[in-house]
Amino acid sequence: MENQLQQNNICGVWKGLKTILGFKEQKSQPVGDRGWANDLNLFFNRFDQVPTPPPAQSPLLLPPPLSVPATHCSSCPPSSPSLMNFSSHIPDTSHPGPCPSPPPTPPCSSLSLTPHQVRKALKKNRARKATGPDGISSRLLKSCADQLCGIFSYTFNLSLKLGRVPQLWKTSCIVPVPKTPHPKELNSYRPVALTSHLMKMLERLVLDHLRPLVSSFMDPLQFAYQPSIGVDDAVIYLLHTSLTHLEKAGSTVRIMFFDFSSAFNTIQPRLLGDKLEVAGVDHHLTTWILDYLTQRPQFVRVKGSQSDRLLCSTGVPQGTVLAPFLFTLYTADFSYSTSSCHLQKFSDDSDGDDTEYRELIQGFVDWSLRNNLQINAGKTKELVVDFRRRNNPPPAPVNILGTDVDVVESYKYLGVHLNNNLDWTHNTDALVKKGNSRLFLLRRLRSFGVQGPLLRTFYDSVVGSAIFYGIVCWSSSITDRDRKRMDRLVRRASSVLGCPLDSVEVVGNGRMMAKLSSMLNNTSHPLQDTLTALGSSFSEQLLHPRCVKERYRRSFLPTAVRLHNKQNTR
Repeated sequence: MENQLQQNNICGVWKGLKTILGFKEQKSQPVGDRGWANDLNLFFNRFDQVPTPPPAQSPLLLPPPLSVPATHCSSCPPSSPSLMNFSSHIPDTSHPGPCPSPPPTPPCSSLSLTPHQVRKALKKNRARKATGPDGISSRLLKSCADQLCGIFSYTFNLSLKLGRVPQLWKTSCIVPVPKTPHPKELNSYRPVALTSHLMKMLERLVLDHLRPLVSSFMDPLQFAYQPSIGVDDAVIYLLHTSLTHLEKAGSTVRIMFFDFSSAFNTIQPRLLGDKLEVAGVDHHLTTWILDYLTQRPQFVRVKGSQSDRLLCSTGVPQGTVLAPFLFTLYTADFSYSTSSCHLQKFSDDSDGDDTEYRELIQGFVDWSLRNNLQINAGKTKELVVDFRRRNNPPPAPVNILGTDVDVVESYKYLGVHLNNNLDWTHNTDALVKKGNSRLFLLRRLRSFGVQGPLLRTFYDSVVGSAIFYGIVCWSSSITDRDRKRMDRLVRRASSVLGCPLDSVEVVGNGRMMAKLSSMLNNTSHPLQDTLTALGSSFSEQLLHPRCVKERYRRSFLPTAVRLHNKQNTR
């Protein structure tokens, strides 16, 4: 296992760890016959309400096969048809030298790929990734990038020019993974899609072109899939807006956490196409994206059998590169932000005045229905933060689609546990529990003689990542009791490693400074205007935000500003 860790073979490391712990391998997928596989396929494809005819044959598209090959989807049978037929127009790359230039792209297309771009994309492939239904391994693409860049640059440009995607590139092999230890129904399985590495590579190149093109159309409160913005930023913004509102006397905050039922699967390509053109994407590229989203063959693979192929025409395909970005575009036209109520997206949440709050919720529900997004009212929860001393009646419940939304005391939002006191007690309990379970793995490794830097590497990647998750959000606000519990956990890890480790306060302060620096350098960050207003015209220091309540004074932004000014003073 030490050798595997030195070679950066994470898969081998985990196999060795399972051997040391005596871990019994659980079934990763069900065992069933072809009928069971077909039932799963129909269930995963249940959002397709309108059957679609097979696509017409073209020089770029393969005709749908009569049945799924009986071979394992990670290998391509020798008798399978070729990926596509371009007759004599494929450039010859058998001789050494620079890659040939791709064919000129018609004026109607705004995207043309060069062999250099394709070569870089080929070299970024991960060699250990599972092979898709086309049987082309990522190791082959990475190793032969110089030889294949010319062929694939021509192929990709031809696909963009025609506005068509090869059907084999759109095919998904679905591997059902159980959500529970003993699944008993179809809904207990999560579909994991294996798709073509070539298609993923083309998607990355298209995404690099799309992202700056539609940046002005994106919702500024969309935290998912944005460069240099992530989970920590979403939680920090939510807490900042809530705590600044609670600075007012007699104020309260209501937070609604919406939950969609299989949101990616319910997207309507026709509606997405209209939104792409509104966002400024040219018609030719929009046509290519719509062809990429429709007529997608899908089959389920279980041990010993494979299902028939079904054609999907609704939703964005899972296991692809473009799907998350297209979902953010699909939801970008609904945005709301005022001084008393706002809606931010990672998941979605809103807080503020009751009347405006209810109107926003109803408007969001209506928008979801128009866009074929199904809100799961049973999983939608509301968190009420109210520190008023006098006894106030609880707010009237919000009704969504005939179901009253449950008001909860705590909610797990993006992996961080929030409660109605905003004191991080529930979050600390969860982190201590997870940290103790992972310390067991660290002790077992030491008992088998793993020492020194290898043990420290395991601590940083497995134990420390769990203990310090979201630390920039909570490190300055937790109670002294919770801080001592976390420090005690770190000291236990230190005794196992045999070397000193930084305390929670030191790690938190360092990461808060790094996060504040990232926010100051990111002009598109939602808190950029707030930070700009705190800037001083006389020095590099920031003006301290005005704080009335201790709760806000100990939150991320005031604490980070104090640390920033202290560092600049030195």
